[in-house]
Amino acid sequence: MTHTSLAYLSNDFIYSAMAVFTLAFFAHAYETAFAIRAPQTDVESNSQVSQGNLLVKTFDFQRTEKIARIATALMILAFLLLLAGVVTRGLSAGRVPWGNMYEFSITGALAFSGAYLFALRKYDLRWLGLLVSISVLLTLGTAVAVLYRPSAPLVPALKSTWLIIHVSAAIISGGVFLLSNVIAASYLYLDSMEQKGERKVWARRLPSLEVLDQLSYRLVAFVFPLWTFSVIAGAIWAEHAWGKYWGWDPKETWAFITWVAYAAYLHARVTVGWRGRKAAWLCLLAGSTFLFNYVYINIWGTGKHTYSGL
Repeated sequence: MTHTSLAYLSNDFIYSAMAVFTLAFFAHAYETAFAIRAPQTDVESNSQVSQGNLLVKTFDFQRTEKIARIATALMILAFLLLLAGVVTRGLSAGRVPWGNMYEFSITGALAFSGAYLFALRKYDLRWLGLLVSISVLLTLGTAVAVLYRPSAPLVPALKSTWLIIHVSAAIISGGVFLLSNVIAASYLYLDSMEQKGERKVWARRLPSLEVLDQLSYRLVAFVFPLWTFSVIAGAIWAEHAWGKYWGWDPKETWAFITWVAYAAYLHARVTVGWRGRKAAWLCLLAGSTFLFNYVYINIWGTGKHTYSGL
């Protein structure tokens, strides 16, 4: 198969992944909608009516569980299609597929959805599928509509083994960081809801605030060493490419700011004992520095790391 054919095949896989992510989004939305349906009162005077309501409730639960399983299966299928799209993109260019903003975006979406599916094996995070699927769709849609560039060889500065080491660590870290931020945002939304009273019906099946708080922290604590390695690897690569470990290039600077922000988050949790809203806001602040580096610095920034291809 020629490189051009592989490039077209990659595009087909990406479009197919977007279509399946869309189906997964609707399946999760349907699941959430049916989770709302429940009897309005717990006490019924008529035993036959009570039994009927119980049957309806059981049927709704079974239907919701079936839709949830379908939604998860669709998320897995979409992930595999996206993986195939990323791999064939790399094969078409004869290199790792991280040479421009488009390739970083599709690989970042792959890491984000992969982090969700990996965490799903241990935690009941199906409720996050709605947010994850729409986030991935927005990322892929922007990549295809705005950031797309034809498959081409790397610019000379990127031809290094450190591209594989440094960028892969950054992409995996970013995917887990963003998953942690989605959970932190969910915490703040549910906390605001509880401050006004009890949770709405659809939100009662979601985990407690304590569970969300701990899960967000564990994800950051798990991936922070990898982000630290990514920053160090970038400095080593800079010394090989430009003769100095650190030059305060905008992308280097913001990568360090992200490291400081997440280090402050972990420090505040471990030593100061921050929990709940304060920790969630700090987590979102740290995540915003990563997104700023990814979006603004890559597209409008200047320096030696402007490889967006735009």
